[in-house]
Amino acid sequence: MFHTFLVNPIISLLDFNATLFHGNYGWSIILMTVIIRLLIMPLTAKQYKTQQAMKGKMDALKPEMTTLQEKIKSTTDATKKAELQREMMQLYQKHGVNPLNMGCLPMLIQMPILMGVYYAIKSSHEIATHSFLWFNLGQANIIMALIAGVIYYLQFKFSLHQMPTEQQQQMKFMGLLSPIMILFISFSAPAALPLYWSVGGLFLIGQSMLFNRIYKKQPANQSTETTLEKS
Repeated sequence: MFHTFLVNPIISLLDFNATLFHGNYGWSIILMTVIIRLLIMPLTAKQYKTQQAMKGKMDALKPEMTTLQEKIKSTTDATKKAELQREMMQLYQKHGVNPLNMGCLPMLIQMPILMGVYYAIKSSHEIATHSFLWFNLGQANIIMALIAGVIYYLQFKFSLHQMPTEQQQQMKFMGLLSPIMILFISFSAPAALPLYWSVGGLFLIGQSMLFNRIYKKQPANQSTETTLEKS
């Protein structure tokens, strides 16, 4: 079922795209990557909008949160500390803030797509024997592996600044893990895979810049007023 409903359609898409570029599978992979990213884009836009709204709320709550955090750090009484932590959770609930809401749906959707792309690349004789720019798509290429790792690291750093401070702390490790894994896998994978990752990473950077212009952070006082009206 995995090959029938995911891998084979991706192979068909790659073959069709190649016909548009006179049999060039490098450009076919680039076009396929853009198509996949455009399909996922509405979900990513919703996630980004939610993060920006949460960031505005968190900025508005920062003075109260800082006070509670300092009290928690200074007290050694376990009962008092638990009480202060409950107060912080009540503060989150009062203003409709969930610091753990990181919006993982776009990431979850991409996992089976990535597996499908990987097996499609491995299964395609045309890709295995095709050259693009300075490398062979079917063979590992160190330069392409490094490019993919660097692009995803830059994309991680850019996206990190768009998150609330609390989410930044939670995502630092996970965000660094992604480019490290991409770099590690790309060293032994066919160069077509880091090409897919490189184009996808560049698309995500451009997408984040676009969303940053469209979904500007809501002013703190406006965010607070809106929350208080709802409560």
